[in-house]
Amino acid sequence: MIALSLAEIAAVVGGQTHDIPDPSVQVTGPVVRDSREVVPGSLFAAFVGERVDGHDYARAVTEAGAVAVLASRPVGVPAVVVDDVQTALGALARHVVRRLGATLVALTGSAGKTSTKDLIAQVLGRKAPTVFTPGSLNNEIGLPLTALSATEETKFLVLEMGARGIGHIRYLAGLTPPGIGLVLNVGTAHIGEFGGREQIAQAKGELVEALPPAEEGGAAILNADDPLVRAMASRTKAKVVLFGESAEADVRAENVRLTDSGQPAFRLHTPSGASDVTMRLYGEHHVSNALAAAAVAHELGMSAEEIALALSEAGSLSRWRMEVTERPDGVTIVNDAYNANPESMRAALRALAAMGKGRRTWAVLGKMAELGDEALAEHDAVGRLAVRLNVSKLVAVGGIEASWLQLGAYNEGSWGEESVHVSDAQAAIDLLRSELRPGDVVLVKASRSVGLESVAQALIEAGAEGEVAAR
Repeated sequence: MIALSLAEIAAVVGGQTHDIPDPSVQVTGPVVRDSREVVPGSLFAAFVGERVDGHDYARAVTEAGAVAVLASRPVGVPAVVVDDVQTALGALARHVVRRLGATLVALTGSAGKTSTKDLIAQVLGRKAPTVFTPGSLNNEIGLPLTALSATEETKFLVLEMGARGIGHIRYLAGLTPPGIGLVLNVGTAHIGEFGGREQIAQAKGELVEALPPAEEGGAAILNADDPLVRAMASRTKAKVVLFGESAEADVRAENVRLTDSGQPAFRLHTPSGASDVTMRLYGEHHVSNALAAAAVAHELGMSAEEIALALSEAGSLSRWRMEVTERPDGVTIVNDAYNANPESMRAALRALAAMGKGRRTWAVLGKMAELGDEALAEHDAVGRLAVRLNVSKLVAVGGIEASWLQLGAYNEGSWGEESVHVSDAQAAIDLLRSELRPGDVVLVKASRSVGLESVAQALIEAGAEGEVAAR
């Protein structure tokens, strides 16, 4: 964070100083909420959770070097006491962002936010110091913590914004007002909470409504291939830049294809030139993510050649998102278990099919959460798609939603042992350990609550131990 005195912090957040001998002492380190992340110069934000009260760690964090605690009650060590820590954190982030002078890029969408954010950060990082959201910390706490990690050297601040209802993105954009806003897509993720795709579009579009007008440098980067996103152009006074495979897109891809290993390649076209891209990531869905990143980078002055090179060299920065591990015995594990929705499930299955040409393929899938009334139809459709893509075996893991996956596959024409429903992750591990053979490709994917990353990890460890012999 930029250096601020405790007196200034108290004034910004409307708090009272307690047990602070010298209010001119400065916070020079990061603002953190996890006591294990404290370093000398930190400010520790004490949140009260269901199981843990951050105030209980006040003395420990100051002994570890924290300058003070941002707290909702006095804690016997230097503290700035406020009515609500989350509100205070947001106010502090707003103050710091205004002081920074960095270009703030915000993005949202139903799917692909984190992967796209990671791509943008890697591309812009070649141009100037860039700070970006770690992982998927995109809510009312994670977003201000990310903004507060920026320093005087930061030129680009890339922030992922999530939403579970109308007004959420408006609130986040108020904390960290963006100059560039990117909307990736409107899908079915969290549709059960929103009540429909139109409501999701309404919520995501709050980002472009928050942008400054074009004459003040505001730019809305919109997906030309998604009608609900493209329609958001009418909701902003910012400059509109379209990306996609549509011929009308300002930044577009042509000659899209997958390499033999399932990595996307295409010709990138921008208003100032064109260049070829071959990505290190896996799956055709990354083409749209890459175009979104390219549109942002081009708007910020990078050439087509610079962008293409950066995209071709970019890797995955966030765990459990199409992480590919090649075992010594030739088995390929694709760990995409961080989360799942219908769009990302379909993309992952297509990537599996591309990677598995001439090899046996396994789709180890669990439920997609928060789909509401669409849950049965969407799980059935994913099961059917696995069959249409000639996935060798579908392993549906878990409860009723998993049974719908397996039933969809069965009704599409999966007979005999081509699809199976198992009770839990351990059952899936036992099955795969007994039946995998060298050269197989295994995709593992489900909503985060299912915890299928344990399946991927067990299979990776089994390969390291040489557990699976040639069959």
